[in-house]
Amino acid sequence: MLLSLGMLMLSATQIYTIFTVQLFAFLNLLPVEADISAYSFDNKTENFDDLPSRFGYRLPSEGLKGFLIGARPENACVPIDPPPLRDNHSSAFIVLIKRFECNFDIKVLHAQKAGYKAAIVHNVDSDDLISMGSNDLDILKQIDIPSVFIGEETANSLKEDYIYEKGGHVILLPDFSLPLEYYLIPFLIIVGICLILIVVFMITKFVQDRHRARRSRLRKDQLKKLPIHKFKKGDSYDVCAICLDEYEEGDKLRVLPCSHAYHSKCVDPWLTKTKKTCPVCKQKVVPSDGDSESESESGDSGGEENEVSENTPLLRSLASTSAHSFGTMSGSLSHHDAESSDYDERSDTTDSEEEVTVETVVVQLQQGRPDNMEASA
Repeated sequence: MLLSLGMLMLSATQIYTIFTVQLFAFLNLLPVEADISAYSFDNKTENFDDLPSRFGYRLPSEGLKGFLIGARPENACVPIDPPPLRDNHSSAFIVLIKRFECNFDIKVLHAQKAGYKAAIVHNVDSDDLISMGSNDLDILKQIDIPSVFIGEETANSLKEDYIYEKGGHVILLPDFSLPLEYYLIPFLIIVGICLILIVVFMITKFVQDRHRARRSRLRKDQLKKLPIHKFKKGDSYDVCAICLDEYEEGDKLRVLPCSHAYHSKCVDPWLTKTKKTCPVCKQKVVPSDGDSESESESGDSGGEENEVSENTPLLRSLASTSAHSFGTMSGSLSHHDAESSDYDERSDTTDSEEEVTVETVVVQLQQGRPDNMEASA
């Protein structure tokens, strides 16, 4: 039982490992597209990676084109200067903000209030990309513009060649490949739920099997109630049907209710660890709770016990066989005697009826004869 439980747990672990490997392989096969495309005045073009924030609006599918301007002050923790005025109102401005000293949502909100269409927050002394988030619901409800996060090296390249003062512009492209946690966390939750359900199912089945096996075995207190007989020469027992050894003087024999006897050391493990039935005739040593009614019903209908079925024991005890045979013979003899007595009574009745009929005819003839003689005279 424990081995099967361990094998099921091992198979569940293998399935979980395979799914995880396939998930990482799928994520690595996703096409990596440039999130920021920068164009300079002399037709120089570069592509940079960024990471979109978890608040604000998403970028349009065609991307957001605008002129890049550095924030003043750089950290945007206080209201910043608005973008310059242009005759072409269709052109958008994107602000470049320095990280630290306040939360990301405050920086983006100040950029929105200043009139910028998007915000780019860059890291300091690092090129790691961070997924910007916010815990302030009041500020989140006010933010409408998109925002992204870039590394320090990308920010330096944008400031040198693609800033608005140098005639450059940038296009923010939407990132179609979500971060790893967007895929991995739901997958881990689903797999975890499946593993929990599998473990609960296996534990439930294990407990049920143990309970069922315990009910089919003999308890120690029930085993003590079975008689033990010390073998002596001349006893009717000769060979143990389990170990096939002949009984010797002083051997302890466990005598079952079906009159079969075995070595105590041979039959006790069978009764307490396997089944509470006789190893030879398969009769129950101690009836279970649900067997009393069935046994009483079978005792009332005596004729049904003689029927042979697939559950009929291969061997029966000597006492029950002799008693059954004797009962059958005596029953047949009494039935035969009853039939013979009935036949004698019927024959006697028939003979007496015939005698009465003959006498009646003779009397009638005798009574009618004088009348006929007088009529003739």
